[in-house]
Amino acid sequence: MKKYILSIAILSLFYTKSDACAWSDPDYEYFNLFTQSIIKDKSYLPFLHSYSTRFYTDFKQSQIPDENIEAWKKFFNGQLSYSETNYLVNTMSLNDLNDLKKGTPNNQLLQKLGTGFYQKYREGLDYLIEAKYLEPYMRINFVENENSFYYGGTGKDKNATNIDYDKTTAALVSLYNATKNPEIKQRYGYQLVRFNHYTRNYETALQAFKTYVEPIRLKGVPYFMALDQLAGAQRGLKMNSDANWNFFQVFMNSDSRKESAFVSMKLSDTASFNNILKRAGTSNEKNMAYFLLGYEDFNNPIPIMEKMYDINPDSEILKVMAVRSINELERSYLPIYYYTNNDTDAASVNKDPSLGKTTDKDKAAPEKIKEEKVSFWQKIVRFFKRLFGIKSDPTAEGGKSDQSDDELLENPNRIPFYNNNNYWYDEKTKDYLDDLEKFTEKTKAKSKDEYWQIADAYLKFLKKDYKASTEILEDIKTTNPEYLEEIKRMKVLNDIVSQPKIDAAYEDHLMKDYAEYFVEKKEVKKDTTETDGYDDYYGPVPSTASFLKDVLANRYFLQGEDGKSFLMSNKLSDLQYNPNSSLVKSVENFYRKPNKTQFEQQIISKNMDDVGNIDAFFSVIYGDRAMRAADFEKAKSYYQKAQNFVGIPRINYDWVSSEQPKVPHKYGDNEYNGFRNIPSYVFGHNVWESYQSDAATSMENEDYSQFPFIKPSMNKLELADALIQLKKIGTGKDEKSVKANQLIGNLLYNTSILGYYRQVFVMDVDNTNGGKYDFWNTNQKNPYKYYYKNFMDRTYIEPDNFDLAISYYKKALDASTMKEEKARILFQMASAEQGKYYQYEAKNKPTENYSDPKWSEKADAYQKQLDDIKNQKFRTYFAMLKSQYSDTETAKNLMGSCSYFGYFMK
Repeated sequence: MKKYILSIAILSLFYTKSDACAWSDPDYEYFNLFTQSIIKDKSYLPFLHSYSTRFYTDFKQSQIPDENIEAWKKFFNGQLSYSETNYLVNTMSLNDLNDLKKGTPNNQLLQKLGTGFYQKYREGLDYLIEAKYLEPYMRINFVENENSFYYGGTGKDKNATNIDYDKTTAALVSLYNATKNPEIKQRYGYQLVRFNHYTRNYETALQAFKTYVEPIRLKGVPYFMALDQLAGAQRGLKMNSDANWNFFQVFMNSDSRKESAFVSMKLSDTASFNNILKRAGTSNEKNMAYFLLGYEDFNNPIPIMEKMYDINPDSEILKVMAVRSINELERSYLPIYYYTNNDTDAASVNKDPSLGKTTDKDKAAPEKIKEEKVSFWQKIVRFFKRLFGIKSDPTAEGGKSDQSDDELLENPNRIPFYNNNNYWYDEKTKDYLDDLEKFTEKTKAKSKDEYWQIADAYLKFLKKDYKASTEILEDIKTTNPEYLEEIKRMKVLNDIVSQPKIDAAYEDHLMKDYAEYFVEKKEVKKDTTETDGYDDYYGPVPSTASFLKDVLANRYFLQGEDGKSFLMSNKLSDLQYNPNSSLVKSVENFYRKPNKTQFEQQIISKNMDDVGNIDAFFSVIYGDRAMRAADFEKAKSYYQKAQNFVGIPRINYDWVSSEQPKVPHKYGDNEYNGFRNIPSYVFGHNVWESYQSDAATSMENEDYSQFPFIKPSMNKLELADALIQLKKIGTGKDEKSVKANQLIGNLLYNTSILGYYRQVFVMDVDNTNGGKYDFWNTNQKNPYKYYYKNFMDRTYIEPDNFDLAISYYKKALDASTMKEEKARILFQMASAEQGKYYQYEAKNKPTENYSDPKWSEKADAYQKQLDDIKNQKFRTYFAMLKSQYSDTETAKNLMGSCSYFGYFMK
């Protein structure tokens, strides 16, 4: 038997929103400003637009009315509410109903209804007793064969073959004949059709429909329930065309069974919807067939929508097609992130997102697009997405679309326009928006439903015509609460997005009129309304509120208020991950700004409350930067203000249980916390190139006997003071000054990107790998081009100045008279020079594309060019060590412990 469990497991990853935390969710990657679910006929909710699941699921199931419950509610003459009826039909036990029949009801609801309730509705209640008896068995038996695609269970599950066929059939026929009420009579007919279908007696099922269902001459709920079972039996007999037509009738005439009927049609006939269209006779049937065709093939639904418009411009399913089209455009125009290429010199596809059209830069040859780095697992995801035809987008699975126009939202006529689907944004997308707008304008003039006016206003919002959009919204007269909510939201969007500058007066306006979009709610459960919801894995669900925050973050960014822009999307503690000086200074300036507006106090400043002592936090960052610049005096002045530093903000995560609270990490007395407990090894040299090994294995102390101020463990203030003293001693010409300069060089190298203590001056707690330890590959002073929302997806720390370490080593080298010592110093200088080469290499990446047939040849040539440059420009001190000191014990020992040095010396 073929059980493709792996394939099903992989598929399940793509159809689950939060269970597989490593996978991308395309329904999460745009703002969803236009609420799809405002359609009036909620039975079509599953057919709204979704990429994450087969059917749209972001609604409460209770929103779709169950026509069967409504029919029973009517049968009981409204004596029961909808929820009570649902409980009676679907939940109440068989024993409870039998007790009622005996005149001794024990169920609280039945006691309230009284014993007379059974006598009044005897036939209906007797039917429910029989139906509840049959229900556990009413499923088709699984028949395994060698081509079975899926696992059929344990075989112990109940199915229709587990009860006596003859007795069950005889009982149902007897009850059918004894029943007077035609609706209940037809329900027994439904049970006969279903029972024969599930026991695979397909021919008998067809006959049962003709004998027990059709003669009743009712086409209510029981009829279409039976028709659904008839179609299933026809599919079992390979009568696919008839089966599909009957499933189509169920789809048209049922509210709660549309989703299952659609699946059944797909399973029955690969040409299902075209065949249905050929068979459609009435306008309603043709309209519905066009809807199914457009839904199934959604590349450009407007031609199908035109046909539906010609039949009935007031059709509810035409609105479903329109809202799906609007949602498709939203995914193209309103992604939750804007990514930029870090390398300004790399050719890339560039767009003017504000205009929604390609610029001349778009004509760059595809082979010049910078190759993105794709992990093994990302490749696996993409393989299965292609295999199963699952849609994707450039920013999914870690891919980052190139875009280097920093004028996003630059003026009142700009909102984020960008393609988030499989293809680059181009004229086709703009044409699609234009065509949809024309169709919407035409339909709103003909239809009585205010929906089309709202849709037209929203499309004009996407086209940046905020004035026209607002005018349309002002003229809409409606009492529909969902429409009113959407209108209100769109008015807010038009107001804020059209604002050219966010000043204090406008911030006051935001707090006075739109506080609900900026003041966070305490509730963090996922919600289907437009308040900020919450997803178990992704966190806050993109919404109108998050979109507006992005707009403001971009405005502040373009106004030069980087600190406010940063704090709209980040906590102050996030600066630890990219503590570049200019941004830190801007954030501090905001922190110290007097007379903050209410918006600044309540919305922006609240993101500064997670670092303990804020002044000490800033002082550590500034002190660290001064240390990396070898300005030890300035560093000391900052560290003197940082003695109340409580530690680099980190959170303790319980990886076993997501229910455990995330609490701030409390540093132990002997634990490095970003300020204290720095060992004297920081002045030593490494004897083993291993960041993962303990310090005693990787590092070796120098002789500190002449420098008693170098303690076994120091805080940063003591460290800066020690360096100041070493610097003063290093001005001499004796052996002590040689050692002092060497120790300074050691510290600068050891705390660089190449050193064992590379974490000490970049706000990190250990030297494990991460973005901070990438060699920066751009000349940009700031890699952020729109806002700081994706702050931790980028790495930007001022690069190490290896010449500083080399300059102190050179002082030591020039003053030293001992050959072994000179050899050690030269090796340290060579190591620092190696860092300069890595920086050069990072800025000079190869541009050849893998698709080039001569790629390998060109790559080899480029590597040879790099090797030549390295040997000519970045091997100065290795060459001196080889030519003048190869006979030293130091050099011989280094050849054994340092592989690249040993290779060079050969």
